[in-house]
Amino acid sequence: MHHAGILPYFVTVPANRLSTLGNDIFQRVERLPFLLLGRRAGTVVDMQIDIVSVFPEYFDVLNLSLFGKAQSKGLVSVHAHNLRDWTHDVHHSVDDTPVGGGAGMVMKPEVWAECLDDLLGLEPQDMSANDDADSTAAPAETDGAAQETAASDALQDAQSGNDLRTPVHTPDSVLIFPNPSAPLFTQRDATELSHAKRLVFGCGRYEGYDARIPAYYRAQGVDVREYSIGDYVLNGGEVAVSVMLEAITRLLPGFMGNPESIVEESYTGSEALLEHRQYTRPAVWRGMGVPDVLLSGDHGKVDRFRRDEALARTDAIRPDLIEQLDCARLSKADRKTLMALGWEVSAEHPRRLKRG
Repeated sequence: MHHAGILPYFVTVPANRLSTLGNDIFQRVERLPFLLLGRRAGTVVDMQIDIVSVFPEYFDVLNLSLFGKAQSKGLVSVHAHNLRDWTHDVHHSVDDTPVGGGAGMVMKPEVWAECLDDLLGLEPQDMSANDDADSTAAPAETDGAAQETAASDALQDAQSGNDLRTPVHTPDSVLIFPNPSAPLFTQRDATELSHAKRLVFGCGRYEGYDARIPAYYRAQGVDVREYSIGDYVLNGGEVAVSVMLEAITRLLPGFMGNPESIVEESYTGSEALLEHRQYTRPAVWRGMGVPDVLLSGDHGKVDRFRRDEALARTDAIRPDLIEQLDCARLSKADRKTLMALGWEVSAEHPRRLKRG
């Protein structure tokens, strides 16, 4: 039956977003019992995660394994949004050719802005009208070339390395863009972001997103992060977002079945080292045995063996992590091991001795 009285309440919502909104409401209602039960148990973190992508179905994988269980328990709430739902043309275009020429296509700022304004609850702002707030704006009497230079300088300032690096605070919402040209995402970043109440991820595609997008939202006071997950280039940001999400959410209380399993992992803690190697039964497999000390039953010797192996592996693979250790916090046994590996440990941080 058609109810004419209902129609006016929906005319302000674009038709191509109705299905997305319906699914979003259903997911929230479906998880409500888990959220309430979790709060009573005192274990709910209830981190809200929004992901914007032109391939939102990619994130169906988050319903599997520990991440899927975390959603069922109400620890995290994940919503993947289709960026094309905020387009207005027949082809649902999200990209255009690069200004200045060049290969490939660049994602358009106006589509991203409509999407992010909706998700972040912001009103559109014309940056050229905020002369009082923008000390880098060119005076009205300057010529066009000077204005263009000033605008370029302002954009570069907004995207400087200091701005791209992780801020020291974590507000309720953090906007994150994967970017191969950004600082490297680390375990320390994952630990900090695990305390946020809400994470909004933007997945770039093609040649990337217009550089004004993160600069604009920083200027609006949004905590914007741009991260690279390694020295390589992917087809899109979806894989990088999945990597960051897994690193972040596994640190939430209640996410891992055994929370002690993350304590001694690689890169974890203020004195980060690579983790020692792991073994399981049988003690001898295809003629290869596990180190005898692990079968000794002497927990002190086992701990020392694992610590020495962690130091040795880090020395061989990531000596830069050894250089960051605080010598004052090293035990006598640690110092002895590092000295045997060729490190001088009498200063503030270990220093590699020249090898003859």
